[in-house]
Amino acid sequence: MPAAEPTGQRRHRRFRRRLRTRIILSFVLLGTGLTALFAYLTDYARQRVEDQLVEDVMNRNIDEFWRRYTINPDNVDLPVQQMRARIVRADGFERLRMEQPDWYDFKDGIHNLSGVDENGDSFSYKLAVRKTPDAWFFLAYDMSQTLRGQEQLNRALYISVLLFSLLSLLVGWWAASRVMSPVSELAGRLRAYRGSSDPQPLAPHFPEDEVGQLAEALDDYSDRLTDVVQRDREFNADVSHELRTPLAIIRGSVELMLSRPDLDEKSKTRIQRIQRAEQQCTDLISALLLLSRNERGHGNTDVAKVAEQLLDAHRAQLGGKALTLRVEGHSELTVDAPETVLSVALGNLIGNAVKYTMEGDVVVKLLPDGVEVIDSGPGLSAEDAARLFERGYRGTHAGHSQGGGIGLSIVSRLCDLYGWQVSVRPGEHKGVIAMLRFSAAGEAAADG
Repeated sequence: MPAAEPTGQRRHRRFRRRLRTRIILSFVLLGTGLTALFAYLTDYARQRVEDQLVEDVMNRNIDEFWRRYTINPDNVDLPVQQMRARIVRADGFERLRMEQPDWYDFKDGIHNLSGVDENGDSFSYKLAVRKTPDAWFFLAYDMSQTLRGQEQLNRALYISVLLFSLLSLLVGWWAASRVMSPVSELAGRLRAYRGSSDPQPLAPHFPEDEVGQLAEALDDYSDRLTDVVQRDREFNADVSHELRTPLAIIRGSVELMLSRPDLDEKSKTRIQRIQRAEQQCTDLISALLLLSRNERGHGNTDVAKVAEQLLDAHRAQLGGKALTLRVEGHSELTVDAPETVLSVALGNLIGNAVKYTMEGDVVVKLLPDGVEVIDSGPGLSAEDAARLFERGYRGTHAGHSQGGGIGLSIVSRLCDLYGWQVSVRPGEHKGVIAMLRFSAAGEAAADG
């Protein structure tokens, strides 16, 4: 049987699939993404415009600087702000190379410089360079104020992104609540009808929108499903009722025939076989009727007693098989279920073991909280172990044997109804070990 999914993983997956969470997350991602994109474009445009303006101003000033030098090399007056102008004549080129090799290597144009001076203070400026054979012109533009303004703008943009993200979260929360409110109401009404045999229509409680259409579709599906279930229950009840009558007649006739004193041993054996088949049919009908109604029958059934009865029934049908059937262990385990249900569940496991074991042993081992059926048959393949409880599946060793492959499927459904556990696994050396565990019963025995 498939392994149960861990509770933590199941909760995590259910949380991630909630539509409300997806709507809120979509709003947050959209708001944050658009705000971040706007902030990036704003900062990029500011830098482009500012750099262009500064470079235009520096190019005009250095051109003016050079023009005034050509007019009067001895008196160059350049009225500028945030700039420092410097002229290096031809006789000072070598000294410039020694003092400031980076300025010496610069070509004509605008260059960016930044770093830390000898006092540990950071600096950043743009340097315009214009070189002629007679003199080199340098114009430095202090970018400190510009960088401080950029930092302030960046902080403002970060705060804007955060505020708009929070605003998107609130808007998304509000929108998700508005959108999901009718869906949550629909789910709540569906949960309120759980277990009800007469669910009320859902569509009248909702407007004619998408949720209303969904409610109408659910009403239609509920009506059709109710009709199918009702027909199925009526069919099962009718079949069970109609079959009980001929089975009761067979039982009475068999008991009457067995009471005859002149009955020979061969005929008695055959009639007892008919009696056992009638009892199996009665038990199976009772179990199937409980499954069709999805309700538990109650009782106080002795597991050891039922196991002995089932083995006695199979011993009479062994024919010429060299097979030993026995019960091992001692247990006073009782289960809260009708004897017919336990006979069907345990009888299928024992019947399969007897059917596919040609020689050797079939052992029913009584445990404190369950029963093991151990055989020495041909064993079990991996495919059989994975699919053995599927309806209609017949194992690789079934061959031409009779049966439709529904016995173990019925066992699995009964276990689901009563909260039991059934499993099969290969034996240690050969054969198969079938395990039927009564969890609730085991706990009760332990408490006792």
